[in-house]
Amino acid sequence: MENKAFEISEAELEVIKVLWKTDKPMTAQEVCDTVVNKEWKYTTASTLLSRLVEKGAVAYKKKGKSYLYYPIIKKEDYKQSQTKNLVSKLYDGSVKNLAVSLFKAGEMSADDIEEIKKMFNL
Repeated sequence: MENKAFEISEAELEVIKVLWKTDKPMTAQEVCDTVVNKEWKYTTASTLLSRLVEKGAVAYKKKGKSYLYYPIIKKEDYKQSQTKNLVSKLYDGSVKNLAVSLFKAGEMSADDIEEIKKMFNL
């Protein structure tokens, strides 16, 4: 998939996370019933799914009277796209500046640093 940066709201992200996690097409009602820590109505889930379809992140197929929704963007592709967006917007394209920011904010533990060193053979 190309690295298209999708603008997905937090609520839409909750919906697509459900679809990624279940790894099977779902009805709007199933998505509504599965979303964690939200008391959404069917219409809310249905609206969010429709928006994701319009954005090209989700597709559907009709089965009987129901529509079954499934993601057409991969979780890793989305994460990479959003990470590139973040680095570009906030850190002027510098991954180093992002890492320094995480380190200075105390977001990186000693274990994290050791794991990164091993990953890059440092």
